[in-house]
Amino acid sequence: MTYTAGIIGTGGIAGMGILGMHDAEDIGQKKVRASHAGGYDATEGIELVAVADVDEEKLDRFGEAWDIPSDRRYVGHEAMLDAEDLDVVSVCTPSYLHADHVVDAARSAADPSLVWCEKPIASSVTDAEEMVDVCAETNTELLVNHSFRFTTKLQRLRDLVQDEDIIGEVHSVATQFRMELLRNSTHLLDTLVYLLDDRADTVSGYITGENEAVDSLEAAERVDDAGGGGFVVMDDGTFVTIDCTIPRAESSMTLQFIGSEGKLYLNNDDGEWRYWRLEDGDHVEESLPGIDGAWTWDEDYRDAFANAAGDIVSVLDGDVPNPSTGEEATRSLEIIAGFYISHYTGGQVSIPLDRPLKDVTITSW
Repeated sequence: MTYTAGIIGTGGIAGMGILGMHDAEDIGQKKVRASHAGGYDATEGIELVAVADVDEEKLDRFGEAWDIPSDRRYVGHEAMLDAEDLDVVSVCTPSYLHADHVVDAARSAADPSLVWCEKPIASSVTDAEEMVDVCAETNTELLVNHSFRFTTKLQRLRDLVQDEDIIGEVHSVATQFRMELLRNSTHLLDTLVYLLDDRADTVSGYITGENEAVDSLEAAERVDDAGGGGFVVMDDGTFVTIDCTIPRAESSMTLQFIGSEGKLYLNNDDGEWRYWRLEDGDHVEESLPGIDGAWTWDEDYRDAFANAAGDIVSVLDGDVPNPSTGEEATRSLEIIAGFYISHYTGGQVSIPLDRPLKDVTITSW
């Protein structure tokens, strides 16, 4: 059978280009493959049949680019959810709208079996938890597009760290990535919790107040989302430093893991992954078993959307479990919210957040 999919939001990540990844003159004008629509188009067994947006001009431009019939281009997501019978709904709207759109989709007449929501999961932990709860109540899979999880090299690396224990007990992790925390650094933080298979316990943070996207997106309004970082103590005692204050043009996404049996250095911008095994007090460099070459943006990230769409088909077929659940996506959001709360209160923050702290909302695009 072929599953049917609809998209809410016809902006960049839906299929029309992403700032910093595609040529500026093409963004919003041409279809791009590293997107939800591109993932569906590259995958057998699923077909994009409908789209919705509140902006009719954007809606029609997307519909023409991706060959969506005019009668299946809907002004407003409610119209699509009322008219269509869909197996999958993609939510590709700004993060502050994710909760409304995921909840509406899960409860709608369209009755999707799965919602593929863009990262970050939401703008507040309360919203994220509501999304998880409603999807559980309606028997809807909530799959969050932390796209690094859908790259085969990172999946293999997680197996090496978790199942084959190549670095042993992880003691310390140092990370760096570009601003802003919600819009960009959620990738870094999800990679952290994915590889550690752990949750934050204590957070202490600093917020710079700087947001490069204000100028890049020609935004009329400022948002809370900004550069920042701090330290995190995970549930198992691993100590993590996070620096996401760096301008895009100067940044590299780096993670360094120090464990009882070895260490890892990962650089996802320069494509350098290195591994050292600890032997008699000396670190001996070796290749990573089963990983040919390092992770790169051009090769691995661009394939992530097709991989995610393929995983969606497998989840719907009942062949694999959800590889990126809402509960797991909330772990990175908890850290970001913790940084903000810590900065503005001048104290450390314990996870899980209690009310009213989990209601703190961080606006972004």
